Amino acid sequence: LPDPEIFEKTKFSATEVKSRLHETAYLNPNLTIVFDDKRDGSVEHIVYHEPEGIIGFIQDLNRKKEVLHDPVYFKGEADGIEVEVTLQYVNEFHENVLGFCNNIYNAEGGTHLTGFKSAITKVFNDYARKNNIIKDKDDNLSGDDLREGLAAIVSIKISDPQFEGQTKQKLGNSEARPAVESVVTEQLTYYLEQNPQIAKIIVNKAAVAQRARIAARKA
Repeated sequence: LPDPEIFEKTKFSATEVKSRLHETAYLNPNLTIVFDDKRDGSVEHIVYHEPEGIIGFIQDLNRKKEVLHDPVYFKGEADGIEVEVTLQYVNEFHENVLGFCNNIYNAEGGTHLTGFKSAITKVFNDYARKNNIIKDKDDNLSGDDLREGLAAIVSIKISDPQFEGQTKQKLGNSEARPAVESVVTEQLTYYLEQNPQIAKIIVNKAAVAQRARIAARKA
């Protein structure tokens, strides 16, 4: 228990604890967590179990938004690093990409998210050129164009995580970037070939963002 002589606040926030437990249940679909708050004479009892894993997580994040397609999900392993990703585009402008390492949320991102962003930029541009959505004379879609309206969760498991700062806000492992890049490139390329309708929706959304950006710059 927290010592009141050291800590100014010693009362735990049930809201924050429940949020963290629910997050952990999403990241570990085989796990069941029971929350009992027996303070103040009443008992709050909640069971967290999310068999759909991070697919359920992304659906929860986007439940009040206009989604453009069903969640895209894939997992794989590279250099001993487990990589699990789900992504879904919504009809908005900002991006919401969450990174986790060994169930720990990395608020400032890190090498795993750098690898993810690099991979989706390359994969979508390759797809767009291969299918003549982007003409030879046209510029590539930028990372910003492709992440407009993107919601994604990138969760990795690594044996020796190295974080920057005591609060583990940012992942620093250099090997995480190529591992995530490799898995995302391979799996997303295959997914887009199997699901051309979804690929077209995403690329067309990015193309609209690109045109708006170029028009704004000219103006």
